[in-house]
Amino acid sequence: MAEQGQDNFRDTIGTLNKDGKRAWLFPKKPVGKWYEYRKYVSYLLLLILFSSPFIKIGKHQFLLFNVLERRFNIFGFPFWPQDFHLIVMMMMIGVVFVILFTVIFGRLFCGWLCPQTIFMEMVFRRIEYWIEGDRGKQKRLQKMPWNKEKIIKRTLKWSVFFVISFLIANVFLAYFIGSDQLIRYITEGPSKHLNTLLSLLIFTGIFYFVFAWFREQVCIIACPYGRLQGVLLDNQSIVVAYDYNRGENKLGRAKFKKNEDRALSGKGDCIDCFACLHVCPTGIDIRNGTQLECTNCTACIDACDFMMKSVDLPEGLIRYTNEINIEKKEKFKFNSRIKGYGLVLGILLIFLVGMLFLRNDIEARILRLPGQLYEHKQDNMISNVYTYKLVNKTVSDIENVNFKLRSISGTIQLVSQKEFTILNEGLAEGTFFIEINADSLNSDRNDLIIDIYSNNILIESTTTSFLGPRSYK
Repeated sequence: MAEQGQDNFRDTIGTLNKDGKRAWLFPKKPVGKWYEYRKYVSYLLLLILFSSPFIKIGKHQFLLFNVLERRFNIFGFPFWPQDFHLIVMMMMIGVVFVILFTVIFGRLFCGWLCPQTIFMEMVFRRIEYWIEGDRGKQKRLQKMPWNKEKIIKRTLKWSVFFVISFLIANVFLAYFIGSDQLIRYITEGPSKHLNTLLSLLIFTGIFYFVFAWFREQVCIIACPYGRLQGVLLDNQSIVVAYDYNRGENKLGRAKFKKNEDRALSGKGDCIDCFACLHVCPTGIDIRNGTQLECTNCTACIDACDFMMKSVDLPEGLIRYTNEINIEKKEKFKFNSRIKGYGLVLGILLIFLVGMLFLRNDIEARILRLPGQLYEHKQDNMISNVYTYKLVNKTVSDIENVNFKLRSISGTIQLVSQKEFTILNEGLAEGTFFIEINADSLNSDRNDLIIDIYSNNILIESTTTSFLGPRSYK
């Protein structure tokens, strides 16, 4: 691990050695109140992640993001390509929410909710502790020659990592193609779906690479959220922070000595034990202040509280707080930035709710047949031919569907039948003719409103154009 002091910590990262090569981190297993809370949250989120593709609400998968077939289910609610504006609105709300959350809580998402952190710290890292032991044993195993013990432990660890990576790849595949499709592929056997198997192995390799080798580098190098944090944080943001006023006092940090009154001597409460550094999964020293690599995982809080309790000093030397509280002992306040982002988020949510309520159950598109002119029939009737596409967004069949003209006299003649049914989540296509008396037309291009009925109940309206001759006399 690179040596980081108070003067050079922003010039180096904890995962590089003096030669600029990768320095492997061996964080000590966290123990404490906050770690227990994180385990409960993580296992709950893992349960939701692994179960969501297999939960059905009605006939719909709870979460589905089938990009290839353009099928999306969010919380069991189906969305179609025609609902793309709703997806865009949800993404905008997500971005604003992330900004607001970061302004208030810093990088709390990274330490508690991010899938990378949850899988790394609560799955793969715990398996590593189980097979190889804690920090000291892992370091010794790393330096050990390739003897029987090392080969067995490393082979076992890598095999378990691969199996879990393959399982994760299958779960993610269920989000994209649907759980029913995935189960069908599994029951039919991999030999009948070699392309899907190849894709699974590729994604398995990616997950294995991330969790077995790349690890904390994702948070340090690849993740854009850490960079976003750097421009959004201010002195009001609540982050995992070291109370330097209490920890340093007048004379700074010093090793612990029995029967010494540290406050009277001018020494800070920090006993320079490096416990916070040893448990950090990204290899930073939190005492150097808020850093890009910090994921707010609270491991340093638990380690510091344990040491403070051991030497009869108050806990909370490292805690969730903000800069203004450490410096001036002021409590958290809602500043103008928070209020501004909150207002924008509220407006976007209102718009989304309104758009959801105005969302139609049926999407209709009626277009004139390309390349076709109007036809002049007997009794001074003008005829145009049209194609229609009707998308049923509901889970119920729409029966006895027919078309009627609004505000103009004329007839609509379906090519195949007078009425038809649109199956649930289905598509109905066809052709019909519209005939209108030339005397009812007022120009060569007329806008028509077509009402769509089901069982004589109006369910949708759409517009189209009707061509006629330039002169009607």
